[in-house]
Amino acid sequence: MDIAGSSSKTQDIDKTRKAAGEVKPGSPVDHPLGIPSGVVMATIQDDDERMLARIGYKQALQELRREFNKWSTVSYAISILGVLGSVPATFNNPLHAGGPATAVWCWFIGSCMAMCIASSVAELVSAYPTAGGMYFVTKHVVPPEYVPIWAWIVGWCNFLGQTAGVSSVAYTVSQMILACGSMNSTFDGQSYSYSPTALQTVLLSIALLAVMGVICSLTTKSLHKIVLWFAPINILASISICVALLVLTPNKQSAKWVFTEVTDGSGWGNRGFSFLLGFLSVAWTMTDYDGTTHMSEETHDAAIRGPVAIRMAVIVSGTVGWMLTVTFCFCLSDYDQVLASPTGMAAAQIFLNAGGRTGGTVMWFFVILIQFFTGCSAMLADTRMAYAFSRDDALPFSGFWSKINPFTQTPVNAVWLVVLFSICLNCIGIGSTETILSIFNITAPALDLSYIAVILARIVYKRRVVFIEGPFTLGRWGRPINIMAISWVCFISIVLFFPPVRPITPQNMNYAICVAAFIAVFAISWWWIGARKKYTGPRTKDILQLIGSEEIDDLF
Repeated sequence: MDIAGSSSKTQDIDKTRKAAGEVKPGSPVDHPLGIPSGVVMATIQDDDERMLARIGYKQALQELRREFNKWSTVSYAISILGVLGSVPATFNNPLHAGGPATAVWCWFIGSCMAMCIASSVAELVSAYPTAGGMYFVTKHVVPPEYVPIWAWIVGWCNFLGQTAGVSSVAYTVSQMILACGSMNSTFDGQSYSYSPTALQTVLLSIALLAVMGVICSLTTKSLHKIVLWFAPINILASISICVALLVLTPNKQSAKWVFTEVTDGSGWGNRGFSFLLGFLSVAWTMTDYDGTTHMSEETHDAAIRGPVAIRMAVIVSGTVGWMLTVTFCFCLSDYDQVLASPTGMAAAQIFLNAGGRTGGTVMWFFVILIQFFTGCSAMLADTRMAYAFSRDDALPFSGFWSKINPFTQTPVNAVWLVVLFSICLNCIGIGSTETILSIFNITAPALDLSYIAVILARIVYKRRVVFIEGPFTLGRWGRPINIMAISWVCFISIVLFFPPVRPITPQNMNYAICVAAFIAVFAISWWWIGARKKYTGPRTKDILQLIGSEEIDDLF
């Protein structure tokens, strides 16, 4: 796996493939599809506008400003995963399902599999770095006659998955803030005097979505300056909290208990299946890999920095997330007491046990802050997807949502489309907590399925569609990594649709499969009713072509 550099003007595709070990320096490229030697791909380094124009979005050159550098891009990629916020928020799931060892090893295995998916995504978006991310790549891995339907399905899965993710993060932050209020209210030995209601949780989440919307409406330069701080705060706070918990927690659990204790808390009567249900935590956290690529049109050297940031984010987040999970498990002094915590969150109870009300609140503040950062990053990616999708006339009133604000040079209308859509989803929580949680549970499967659909299409149609590689390539490891990613997503998606506990009741039923079915029926019905008559897929000028190096300058 390698990243090839590029010249300031042109770069022969031989050079890109040489980085993968596919051709020798200076030798011609004899492609099995008959591509002549000497062909080149668009310039990458310091020439992003030429790349975007070559792909076909020439008009977009004047629309979005490139302000993100390599540090803000990496920080953004790490913050969209936001492990310090997401691990405490989802720690209950693996702990209830299969005990401490389930939480520890599910995170470890899930992170390794996430690296396969992320690497596969990184290779594809390196070749086509646009705000549409994997949705846009569909156009270049599927035969022309199938592009509209493939792009339609992938685009809607990605957009709805991201929007459900934004809604869920805002809802979780709301729960965390109100849980902090409970932690600081009077405790009578069994319960706290303050217990938040569903209405309060939803109303606070709406306020949070509005604040996130204001932040995402800022100029790209302002966003660059803000995002720069997201990853450093995330990593430093995570390390500090782990150290504090290990120092302050009395009667820590043994290493043998932490790494080997698997229980059947799900009630399915099988520890192995209970273990599989523990993957919910890492699946919900380690997703939205192409979130970074949605910022490609605002990033310098996006074809290089995007893939690097995606893979680095998975490595850093996987490591930090595992560190947090192992630490939490060591600090489960009273396992049953933590599971039955009146705060409703096992991680919050661990903080209270270690630092008391004051210390626990300080640590919990950083968890809330990082989760808020994650919400801002997720919304930013979602708004750029909405912008790209509407730019291709895939949404109602697309002309309005795809407009760029003349003052901020950002798609402000798309930002508030996402805010309003997310608010509508969260309002469902007022009437039914089970329904809103089911909608949130669709986030990971919807996003991951949108990724592997494109990965699979590249494999299936490789002899019919010419794929021009970007500067990042997996080389000979591409096929096995792609297959592993596809297999893992198919497997884990089935597991995540199962009810988490038995006996199954209307209250604990996992309705995510119902939500998934609704989305599928909605997208396909809309397609056949009218969209297929006007939607043609990503709308480019189709000037991405294979040309000799001597012809490049004649195009501009």
